[in-house]
Amino acid sequence: MSGDVSGRVAGEVAEEAPGEGSSGATTGTTGAGRAPSPALRMVLACGALFLVVLDATIVSVALPAIGGRLGLGGAGLGWVVNAYTLAVAGVLLLGGRLADLFGVRAVLVGGLAVFSLGNLGSALAMEPAQLITARAVQGIGGALLLPATLTVVHRTYDDPVRRTRALGLWSMVGAVGAAAGTVAGGFLTDSLGWRSVFWTKVPLGAALAVLGLCVLTRRTAGARAPRPRLDVLGALLVTAGLTALVYGIVAVRDTATRGGAQAALVAAVVLLGVFLVHQARWAPEPLVPLRIFAHRSVSSANVVVFCLGVAYLASPVLLALYLQQVLHYSASRAGFGFLPAAFAVMLGAQLAGWLTSRWGPRRTAVLGTALTAAGFLLLARVGEHSSFLPDIAVPSLVFGLGAGLSFTPITVSATSGVDASLTGLASGLLNTTRQVATALGVAVLSTVAEARGGAAGYALTFLISGGLVLLGTVTALVWMPAPGASRTAGEAGASGGGPSSRGVRG
Repeated sequence: MSGDVSGRVAGEVAEEAPGEGSSGATTGTTGAGRAPSPALRMVLACGALFLVVLDATIVSVALPAIGGRLGLGGAGLGWVVNAYTLAVAGVLLLGGRLADLFGVRAVLVGGLAVFSLGNLGSALAMEPAQLITARAVQGIGGALLLPATLTVVHRTYDDPVRRTRALGLWSMVGAVGAAAGTVAGGFLTDSLGWRSVFWTKVPLGAALAVLGLCVLTRRTAGARAPRPRLDVLGALLVTAGLTALVYGIVAVRDTATRGGAQAALVAAVVLLGVFLVHQARWAPEPLVPLRIFAHRSVSSANVVVFCLGVAYLASPVLLALYLQQVLHYSASRAGFGFLPAAFAVMLGAQLAGWLTSRWGPRRTAVLGTALTAAGFLLLARVGEHSSFLPDIAVPSLVFGLGAGLSFTPITVSATSGVDASLTGLASGLLNTTRQVATALGVAVLSTVAEARGGAAGYALTFLISGGLVLLGTVTALVWMPAPGASRTAGEAGASGGGPSSRGVRG
């Protein structure tokens, strides 16, 4: 296995790392003898990430208009969001592994093509089934893109300080994308109609695909190492298991689908259990080498991002529904209601790279998640006659600043403590956790809001969100490794124990 990893690393570095190549070829050349600009690679990575994250929330304020046009009720409208989330969560882990095995260029450009076709299909949909199917196609494209974008960032900068700053920018773009979705969705729905929230992303996706072809290069015959086989059975098990899990989460709230959802949850437990046994004992080249979980940095980061994701990544949908259903805002006004959080996220993410490089991931994550929890607890005071500035804008500024500070150190912790050959896998794990958390947050918290009813229901969801993020704060404080922490024996074994293996970095 260590030989396979070494060969894979050599091949991938020759393919992707700036300024390096084989047979005299400069990697990613945009012209004769010229290496691709790091700025262009960052534009590619951040642009693709922005589209994927934006797509998760941009439809939230357009749902009433979609329902009126296509005749969708409450449960059906939920599937316009859930079909995308389910597909992303189900395929993400496979997408991360494909990026490791077959190259970032092929996976990223292919993902952009699938994503753009899905958006085009959504824009042209004339029936509910067509729209929901197209949304699932968008999700598959997004699942291919997310881990590939993070791998591009990692391979663009070798210097740890510059890489941390680049990850801060990447995290900021992702966090802003979630917030910008509600703003853009409200504006587009009121001005151009609900179909515009889909077709406007098609030319952007096509332009990024062309940029990917220009700044990333395919493997050359001289650089290509023997490629390990893809663990097909493992891929089928984990994809089916995650899909069943997310389906069960989002469908169990509806009485019409509750029986099937409960069966799906049972199937998810069985499938994921068999998957773990398969990875540990049967797979000669596992899709997910379980040794990756021996890294404290990876395991703790995934727990923290789950707690944060349930609250923050579901908040655009919940806040948009509160503003429209309780305070009776229009779609565009509700969208702009998330602007304070968006601006605060941008500020927090700008500070996150600087703080992470000086304080380390643990201390920065603790500060960020603590602020996020405080913001949600302040937001839990909302009522039927809340004023926007003191009751919504100020808490949004606080939790937005905290979220912006949090995602960079969590990402650094999750991806910087593993071998280079597992970067795509580590990013796929982190993003899978985020998507499952988003699905769980939207499904469970919206159910809580409906069960309690009115403003009291949404206030309760924000209180629960604050408590979950506070749990993430405690997890970061006691579990994430401190800066300069040495590897444990288990982590040394997980990375192969060789002198070139990288340990966990705080």
